[in-house]
Amino acid sequence: MRRFGVLVLAGLVAACGSSTKEQVLAPCPRVTILADGADLTRFRPGAPPDLAAMLVDGRIAGVNASCDYVRGGGVEVKVSVLMDVERGPATRGNRAEFPWFLAVTSGDDSQLVQRKDALLSVNFEGNQTRARVATAPESITFPAGRNPAEFRVRVSFALSAEELDRNRRRGPR
Repeated sequence: MRRFGVLVLAGLVAACGSSTKEQVLAPCPRVTILADGADLTRFRPGAPPDLAAMLVDGRIAGVNASCDYVRGGGVEVKVSVLMDVERGPATRGNRAEFPWFLAVTSGDDSQLVQRKDALLSVNFEGNQTRARVATAPESITFPAGRNPAEFRVRVSFALSAEELDRNRRRGPR
């Protein structure tokens, strides 16, 4: 009798792992890096744009995004950005800041739906001047009834008009 009980228990445990229920994936928007905003080189205010006056230099190297359903039927999109950053000679101390943002646009990019600003603060150790870092995930929630796959999420550094113009003149690095 004991052997029969063990076999039944083993059968029940095995049945638990063989569920035929499929996991439904949440729809995701297309997440891309804006080419004109993928680089940031910031100089000391009022100084000429040369190496001695450089405060920070950064490049968006990649994006990691995930989508998941939330209570109420909405979808939460979490975006983390991978950046190659450098502290310039004009930076005082070991801390440098890199402003960036997420912009949600319509699928055809004709409308800005939402913008979320963020700031990456990097503490460089000792005489370290370069690092590859990932930002903390930033979340955007699409309410129930809105299909995130119909939108785009753009990632960019938050640039001044002068910095954007310099990026456009220089072209991609």
